[in-house]
Amino acid sequence: MKKDLNWRVILIIIVLGFAVWSALPLKDKISLGLDLQGGMHLILEVETDKAVENAAFRMLDNIKNDLRKERVRYTTLRKDENNTIIIEPREEKDSPKIEKIIENYPLQKTAVSGEGKQGYAFGSAHTKRIKENAVDQALETIRNRIDQFGVNEPTLQRQGKDRILIQLPGIDDPERAIKLIGQTALLEFKLVNDEYGLDKALRGNVPTGHEVLYQKRVDKVTGSVKQVPYLLKKRALLTGEYLTNAEVRIDSQQFNEPYVLIVFDKTGSRLFKKITRESVGKKLAIILDNSVYSAPVIQEEIPDGRAQISGMFSMDEAHDLSIVLRAGSLPAPVKILENRTVGPSLGRDSIDKGLNSMILGGILVIIFMFIYYRFSGSIANLALFLNIVLIAGAMGYFRATLTLPGIAGIILTIGMAVDANVLIFERIREEMRLGKTVRASVDGGFSKAFLTILDANVTTLIASVFLFQFGTGPVKGFAVTLIIGILASMFTAVFVSRVVFNFALSRVQVKKLSI
Repeated sequence: MKKDLNWRVILIIIVLGFAVWSALPLKDKISLGLDLQGGMHLILEVETDKAVENAAFRMLDNIKNDLRKERVRYTTLRKDENNTIIIEPREEKDSPKIEKIIENYPLQKTAVSGEGKQGYAFGSAHTKRIKENAVDQALETIRNRIDQFGVNEPTLQRQGKDRILIQLPGIDDPERAIKLIGQTALLEFKLVNDEYGLDKALRGNVPTGHEVLYQKRVDKVTGSVKQVPYLLKKRALLTGEYLTNAEVRIDSQQFNEPYVLIVFDKTGSRLFKKITRESVGKKLAIILDNSVYSAPVIQEEIPDGRAQISGMFSMDEAHDLSIVLRAGSLPAPVKILENRTVGPSLGRDSIDKGLNSMILGGILVIIFMFIYYRFSGSIANLALFLNIVLIAGAMGYFRATLTLPGIAGIILTIGMAVDANVLIFERIREEMRLGKTVRASVDGGFSKAFLTILDANVTTLIASVFLFQFGTGPVKGFAVTLIIGILASMFTAVFVSRVVFNFALSRVQVKKLSI
């Protein structure tokens, strides 16, 4: 009996020691949720129709290249507003060749107006797959950006078909965060056309296959901003899909201004080498989301696959640009449907009220247990205190986030932990009324109450697991503390309380139990 008691005491000491070690210091181990420390709450909508349109454009370019390789002539090759690719062969004999090329693509033949024209469109299943992939890719890209931005315990998850929920606790610059999250980050390299008159293009006479884009320049003296136009060839020679790294550097030759150094993979390096070799003396514009960042003159062939983006950046702007380039571009634009900012003062007030309610509730429970169950109530109060220590330890170990509903879960756990002790004490009273000895009454009380306590806690635990699995934000925070609290209360009420009873009864010959 003594050896059995000793290993139980040692186990309790080890568990409590580990809990204290896991919990301290609380400030570093347990993060506060959005509702407690303030931050941002965003709901984004991914414009999945744009993802389908982009996929159709990419397919149109691929088909154009295939037709060129096979030397198939056509009079019409375009995409209409319904993302249908329309092809009109120059001669009837080219129709079978076109059909053979189209077989390599997930396209279905569809009716279009116009004699001799053939229409091809995505099937409904492929369209659905493009939209699903767009949302998943957007979620992963935004997650990568936020992780590199350095937000502690962010919440990102899908909502419905095309929406993403984002919660960023502790954000003190919401505008910067929104810009970082929502930037499409489509990086392109296009040649500048200096031969055709820019003035003519600005008057509306843009040559076929060209476009006019602008670069923002800030005057260092006056701070005024002006838009510098460039006439560019529409076809991108290189895109950001070949990037392997992007990092901030300081240009010591240009007033110590930051710039972003980008590095391409093997394929990108080979393409970049070819582009710079064939375009020496020409300007190569570096474009991000249809804005020109710089348009340097190519002085010589660049073989190492490195380029730099400069554009009068601040250090924060250069840092954020490097993040979005490393994380990759969004497959489609995102639109902010809901934007709420929780101030830190509101969070502080929530913490104070939550802690006050927990302390007041705990004190009232302790007083009731001590008055009603006397010495046995003191054991229950000790178990209650240890229960809170275990909850803090578990949350610290798993780096859980404490939310206002999480505090409510802890308060509920306090009540449930005491409820288990009440069941045990009432069973002990019943055993004592039957005339049994104190030790026999304690053993019988714990044995008979165990199944009832187990049944009540397991059913609550199952409900909590489902809340955690399918809940969002605050609901999940409530479920976390409730799950931890249930497991901790089972340990303290059934195991710790019994060890304390056995320890007291083994040291003192008790004829009448104070219960």
